[in-house]
Amino acid sequence: MESYEPERLSPVQLAAMKRSLTSGRGALTRRSLLRASGMGALALGGIATLGACGIPPAGRAEGAAAADDHSAKEKELTFSNWTEYMDVSNDEKSRPTLEAFTKRTGIRVKYTEDINDNVEFFGKIKPQLAAGQNTGRDLICVTDWLAARIIRLGWAQKLDPSNLPHAFANVSAQFRTPDWDPGRAYSYPWTGIPTVIAYNAKATGGRKVDSVTQLLDDPKLKGRVSFLSEMRDTIGMTLLDQGKDPGKFTDADFDGAIGRLQKAVDKKQIRRFTGNDYTADLSKGDIAACVGWAGDIIQLQADNPDIKFAIPAAGYITSSDNLLVPAQARHKTNAEKLIDYYYEPPVAAQLAAYINYVCPVDGVRDELAKIDESMASNTLILPDREMAAKSRSFRSLSTEEETAYEEKFAKLIGA
Repeated sequence: MESYEPERLSPVQLAAMKRSLTSGRGALTRRSLLRASGMGALALGGIATLGACGIPPAGRAEGAAAADDHSAKEKELTFSNWTEYMDVSNDEKSRPTLEAFTKRTGIRVKYTEDINDNVEFFGKIKPQLAAGQNTGRDLICVTDWLAARIIRLGWAQKLDPSNLPHAFANVSAQFRTPDWDPGRAYSYPWTGIPTVIAYNAKATGGRKVDSVTQLLDDPKLKGRVSFLSEMRDTIGMTLLDQGKDPGKFTDADFDGAIGRLQKAVDKKQIRRFTGNDYTADLSKGDIAACVGWAGDIIQLQADNPDIKFAIPAAGYITSSDNLLVPAQARHKTNAEKLIDYYYEPPVAAQLAAYINYVCPVDGVRDELAKIDESMASNTLILPDREMAAKSRSFRSLSTEEETAYEEKFAKLIGA
């Protein structure tokens, strides 16, 4: 396959691309927008939304039957993604990596930023998927739990490995075999989303905060701690702190984590459970320490040197956003070519330099260093071996588990 390196960014362009949570277009990041509407699944009817309207129970499926592929004659594809999840030029008038893909392949990409919430987006495409109809999209990007459900329902097309040589070779080990798609037969990760401990060193008096135990029990942090309103992140981090594996936990383990958090709520150790709005409180010092998302922390650090992060010795939770080809998509091969393109290290580096989340592509470090040395050494973008070894994923849930666990979590956080 022809190799290609995206146009290199000058220092001035790179500086202009640096984003801030407090000003400019970066004030609404991909995670910010996800949480701006509230609690994700719970805010929009939650599990009932996923299970209603005649959708069959989620059970292991063999994937969608291969649709007629018009890629050879129709050099185009439609890609639905989250807002602020693609590199843009300095003048914001173009998307350099997408334009380079079109120049190389002749395939035009209709790129749409129409995903603001997983459940809301699933509600848009669910009627067509359930009816066996084309959604009008050839490629979608959804969070791992929803990707798992779409695959189980048989609404994703199995990918052709012959069209994905770079993706197959370069996907990082920690993303290679999720329990919901072993071997990546139906999906490839777009980004990883680490959940870490963040703290304001000024607010803690210079003390490091690096465990959930400290968040829950340290009297010096009482009333100045927050956890996330995303169940998998908060419960997952608590399970790890209790010595439990989020990939294998039982009902009793889950209830134990709920109980531990409830005690901290009752004694007012936890100030609140938040979406991404913890960022303003953390920066000001009203929140001294919290469980937060790595992408937010990178951006906060650009404006406030007191913001620090820590990886607990017990480990941390990583989720992912993932690329899928929906059932009945007209341009499957074209979509596969685009997936593979973003697994070429020079292209992956340019994307990572813009969006600041974990890059799931091996071999990207040297390419990212050519753009920004500090990003290449930032373990929140490129985890080193030690950090990657501490990464854990929250296991897939059955429909019944999802309903029961979300109800218990909603009661905990007062939703």
